[in-house]
Amino acid sequence: MIVSAIAAVADNGTIGKEGDLPWHLPDDLKYFQHMTMGHHVITGRKNYESIPTKYRPLQGRPNIVITRNDAYDAPGATVIDSLTGALEIAHLANEEEVFIIGGGEIYREAMTMRLIDRLYITLVHADVEGDTHFPVLDPGEWQEVSRTQHDADDRHAFAFSFVVLERV
Repeated sequence: MIVSAIAAVADNGTIGKEGDLPWHLPDDLKYFQHMTMGHHVITGRKNYESIPTKYRPLQGRPNIVITRNDAYDAPGATVIDSLTGALEIAHLANEEEVFIIGGGEIYREAMTMRLIDRLYITLVHADVEGDTHFPVLDPGEWQEVSRTQHDADDRHAFAFSFVVLERV
């Protein structure tokens, strides 16, 4: 099973501000949906709660929420207490590629444990203020396999690139 992480990350590493995305990039949201559709998605509780209620759980994808709260209820999603437990659920379901979708704590844990094989990064070409950041990558551990540029336009305040990296 391929373990992937998917995130939109500003040039300065910002991924969130006050529990939300600090930008609105409709084509990035479509990319996220396209890449994760049909695959297990793993998220931390805070990130899960940042998804608007009408979209929870994310449709067309088995949702796994990680929390230390034994009583946490996420109707339509599986709740578990560890990242390794979440990965085991996807593995037992014969998942080909599972997606870690955030937030910051879950990304850090997965990177520290060297669990991620592939990164789908929407690199937002701006320094954006925020309180949640993506872990700093060691360039010696990752190889870029694709990059698609998207210019700023009337629907996208910032230019961005879809970048796929694989662990070397």
